[in-house]
Amino acid sequence: MVREATNAESGIDFIHKLSIAQKEAGETLYWLELLYKTQYITQSEFESISADTEAVLRMLSSSILTRKKSLAIKASSVLLAFIVSCLAFSTF
Repeated sequence: MVREATNAESGIDFIHKLSIAQKEAGETLYWLELLYKTQYITQSEFESISADTEAVLRMLSSSILTRKKSLAIKASSVLLAFIVSCLAFSTF
């Protein structure tokens, strides 16, 4: 979907790259509205392209949320493993 995100160095970098794409898609909607209001594109062109752009925005948002959830689960399991290992080495 976003070529640069496929080469992300980490999960956080992946989210960052998708977030940039999300901002760009939002800006694309702005320019489409401007083109339509100034009659550079027809209503049908505007509706078609903006619907596609909104679909891309939904995919980006979903991908970002999914990755954030998986990172949170991973962080929770790492923290839990750390706590368990600390408790294993403590004396009561």
